[in-house]
Amino acid sequence: MKKTHFAALNKDLSNLGFGAAGISGEAGGYAFGNITEKDAISLVHAAVERGINLFDTAPIYGFGASEERLGKALKGNDQVFIVTKGGVDWHSSKRVNMSNEPKVIERMLHESLKRLGREQIDLYMIHWPDVNVDIRRPLEVLVKAQEQGKIKYLGLCNTNQEDLEKSSEVCSIDAFQSQHNLWETTGYDLVESKLDRALFMGWGTLDKGILSGRVTKDRKYDESDARSWAPWWNKKEVQQKIDLVEAFSQKLEEYNLSMKTFALMAAKTLPKPVIPLVGVKTVADLDNMIELFSREYDSTLIKTLAKEFKDLYLSQNT
Repeated sequence: MKKTHFAALNKDLSNLGFGAAGISGEAGGYAFGNITEKDAISLVHAAVERGINLFDTAPIYGFGASEERLGKALKGNDQVFIVTKGGVDWHSSKRVNMSNEPKVIERMLHESLKRLGREQIDLYMIHWPDVNVDIRRPLEVLVKAQEQGKIKYLGLCNTNQEDLEKSSEVCSIDAFQSQHNLWETTGYDLVESKLDRALFMGWGTLDKGILSGRVTKDRKYDESDARSWAPWWNKKEVQQKIDLVEAFSQKLEEYNLSMKTFALMAAKTLPKPVIPLVGVKTVADLDNMIELFSREYDSTLIKTLAKEFKDLYLSQNT
C-alpha cells in the first residue's frame, strides 16, 4: 500500500490543536461541563478564524455529541484536519465499554463518519490499548478502510511498547497521541525516536485545569463534568498537584511567568515537535491560549525550570 509521506501530514497544521471534549456539554461521558450547541459551534468557528485547523475529538466525548457538534460547525470546510478515535465504546445504558475488537472498531468508524458528516476522516486512531485484543486485528480493519478512502492517516493513542511493536507488522503509524504536560512525558518518551516521520499530539497540556490555576480545592463542577464523578479524578492527588502548582508559581514570578504560560512554553522546547491539544469553553479563553503560546521564550530557562518542576513532583510521589 502506498503511503503519503509524513511531510504531507505535518504541512500547514496549526501549532495548537483544538481539544473538542469540552464542546460536548451536558451530554456526559468524558466531558467538562455545560455548553450549548450554539456556543460550541461559535467557539469552533472562532478557532478556525484564528488559524487553528486541527480538531481532536472522540465518540466518548459526550457520547457522540462532540463529533456531532464538530461536524455541524465544520460542515463544508475541507481545509481543517479532523482527528477522531475508536475503541472506547458504550452500552445503551451509557456504561463505558473499552474494546478494540475489529467489529467494534469498524462500527465505530462508520458511526463517526456519519456524526462528523464526512466521507473521509483525516486521522483515525486506536484510542487505548486493549489487553484482550491483539492490536494487529483492528489495524487490519482500519488499513482496509484506508484503502477504501474512508481514512487518510492512522494513529495510536496512549499506546504501549507491545502495541507499538506489533503495529509495525501491519502498517506505518502516522501519528501518536498521549498525555503530555509538565509532570507526564512518558508517552512522548516512548515514541520520540519515531517522530521524524510521525506527528505527536499531547493531550492534558494543562492537566484538566490544574496547571492553569482553574482547579482549586473547593471548586464545584457541573454534573456533566467528568471531574465531578470520574475515578481518575483522585481528590488527594489533585490537591497534591494544586499545592505544588501554588508553591512553584511563586518561583515563576521571579521570571515574570504564570504557570499556564510556563506549561504551554514547555511543550515548545522538546527535541521533536509536539502539537498541544487545548480545551477551552469561551472565545476569551481561546484568545488567551493562542496569545500565550505565541510568546517568545528563553528555551534554556524553560527547560531548566521544567526539569526542576518535574523532579520536585517526582520527589513528592516516591
